[in-house]
Amino acid sequence: MKIETEHMEFKSRVTDELYKEVIAFANTEGGEILVGVDDHGQPIGMADIDEEYTRITNGIRDAIAPDVTMFVRYAVKDHTISITIAEGANKPYYLKGKGLKPSGVYVRQGASSVPASPEMIRRMIRDSDGDIFEEMRSLNQNLTFETATQCFMHAGVEFKPEKYRTLGIIRADDGLYTNLALLLSDQCAHTVKIAVFTDKSNTIFRDHREFSGSVFTQLEEAYQYLNLCNRTPAVIHGLMREGHSDYPEAAVREALLNAVIHRDYSYSGSIIINVNDQEMSFVSLGGLVPGLTPEDIRSGISQPRNQLMAAIFYRLRMIEAYGTGIRRIYDLYEDCQNQPRIDVTANTFRITLPNRNSLQAKHPQKTQEETLSPQMYTVQNHIRTNGPMTFDQIQSLLGVKKTRAYAITKQMQDMGAIVSSGRGSSRIYSLQ
Repeated sequence: MKIETEHMEFKSRVTDELYKEVIAFANTEGGEILVGVDDHGQPIGMADIDEEYTRITNGIRDAIAPDVTMFVRYAVKDHTISITIAEGANKPYYLKGKGLKPSGVYVRQGASSVPASPEMIRRMIRDSDGDIFEEMRSLNQNLTFETATQCFMHAGVEFKPEKYRTLGIIRADDGLYTNLALLLSDQCAHTVKIAVFTDKSNTIFRDHREFSGSVFTQLEEAYQYLNLCNRTPAVIHGLMREGHSDYPEAAVREALLNAVIHRDYSYSGSIIINVNDQEMSFVSLGGLVPGLTPEDIRSGISQPRNQLMAAIFYRLRMIEAYGTGIRRIYDLYEDCQNQPRIDVTANTFRITLPNRNSLQAKHPQKTQEETLSPQMYTVQNHIRTNGPMTFDQIQSLLGVKKTRAYAITKQMQDMGAIVSSGRGSSRIYSLQ
């Protein structure tokens, strides 16, 4: 008597459960399904074998993706149907109605077909598509591109569905979204985290933010926030007020672009940017592409890990040419005593920008700009650009509660960062 095993399944009649069994066998080591056979392996037959045969063959063709029919063979005997499934070559196979997620992907486990775990699905994709992350099928196929569309439009570059294949956003063979599409989409799951510390050892937080969404959104919002952290202490020479920012803005931009474009997105962790009074460091996952050394990077040699993404950023004129970013950072620090540092491990790449003004502060007491928090600096910048503000305007600008806004304005007045005039609701705040 036949029994159900890892490679044998019985079905007394045709239901949609049959497609899960076909998927499970195709995703593992193959197997056979006997339709018209009860749980004890006894043939019970089917009334209209021709109708059921047609239903099975059409259903397997229409309900499962990618196309599995080339790995399926049928045989009819004594009003039963034998379906032999070989192990597929384009795993994972899944229910079209469910997609590339556990509810749509099945594997064989003992005598049962069970949902595959997310890690199993990723491993099957990697084994089938290769290990180039941006070219692999995205697990999430419900993607939107509102931010990407705006970025392409701003750069005067077409971004239409008919261009997706050329850009590498969809696969040529099955039309599915790639991981590159996921990174550009509004549903991107990777993030950029920025932490501002009050001490050199990065143990005491002053502020921290996390930026999500499309990589275009992360770049823009992270860059704006880093500019708030990039202070410009003033030095008075006679009637002239002179000074330059802690970090060259172009260097911050290049370091941020480098972290986003060249990181290894097969890791789920975030890009980490740490800021203190001495330096700003950018840590991305993945280390260097095999064969490259830090000396190669400093000299301008570049081998993009994410070549399709790099090509898009180049097309959008967000990078000038491959390999120039790091070299440009060093050029911007040419006359500085402290130079940028590159530190590489097997799985991380770090570039550290020194604070150009930190060496000039010989006196142990910090300047006003060095003690301002990012929120205080936001208020000061807004007043400098737009003129005096009311208390309600400051509260609205910072998006904080009234008690927090009061604490910030009080502290800034005590520091001499702003002054106030008037009373009650007519009180306004301005710079000295």
